[in-house]
Amino acid sequence: MFSVIFPGQGSQIVGMGKEFFEKYDLVKNLFKQSDEILGFSLSKIILDGPKDQLDLTANTQPAIFLISYSIFNVAKKEFGVDLNRAKYFAGHSLGEYSALSSANYLSFSETIKILRLRGDAMQNAVPKGEGGMLAVLGSQIEEIENILNSNSNNFKAQVANDNSDGQIVISGTIKDLEKLIEVLKSNKIKNIKLPVSAPFHCDLMQKATIIMKDEINKINFENGSNRLISNVTANEISDKDELKKLLINQIESRVRWRESINYMIDKGIAHFIEIGPGKVLSGLVKRINKDVKINTINSENDIRELKL
Repeated sequence: MFSVIFPGQGSQIVGMGKEFFEKYDLVKNLFKQSDEILGFSLSKIILDGPKDQLDLTANTQPAIFLISYSIFNVAKKEFGVDLNRAKYFAGHSLGEYSALSSANYLSFSETIKILRLRGDAMQNAVPKGEGGMLAVLGSQIEEIENILNSNSNNFKAQVANDNSDGQIVISGTIKDLEKLIEVLKSNKIKNIKLPVSAPFHCDLMQKATIIMKDEINKINFENGSNRLISNVTANEISDKDELKKLLINQIESRVRWRESINYMIDKGIAHFIEIGPGKVLSGLVKRINKDVKINTINSENDIRELKL
């Protein structure tokens, strides 16, 4: 049994998907559709940059989805790889939308539109320069939660991503993160400031939640073809009303990636297929469980080598 997983923000690079764009009309059409839906050339930003434009959250989110969805459909329609045989679909943060669309819960055009709005809302939820994110390396989640709880009178910071054993991401204001860094240093815990412009997946995203609640509630979800794993619960999503509620909650909630992967492994998954730019999730899965099989699909050759 296998699961298909889709990456989130941070996996983007200028030129991603170029091989597929140049070779397949299917991909050219998806790029063209995206530009028409959004009213500007996302294609040009993806293929030619500049990098600072691609890295804007409002562009990054639809761009990563577009590449993931394009690769998924090339594998399916050009190579005959039936990825919808997967027991589960899951995605990291915005990757959850790539999973939804690929599993036919949400149309391509609706997904592009909602991710542009989501990226914009998240980018603008906190004034630029006021919030940030910090990767904490080599520690267990319990240790970090203990540090955050015992210092809650001194500063406020929240776990944004529980990615794997030894990789946790914290969100907060720059001021509070500086105080956290001092505590981590005194405990000899390694940490790295991440090059992001906003503190995602924490209470500071409240303005984005308000905007997205209205937008998500307008969506008509279809009856998709695969079981989905929620970032918020690390469990299966059972119905459309619950799906809406969880997508709204996801903006401020922790991404429970480590728990999601462990849940799927406990349910018999021994093979994960990452579809989209980069290899971030493959690396995380390997850290969570080194015994499972992993394929990263972001080139034609990767598709040819895939064995289900």
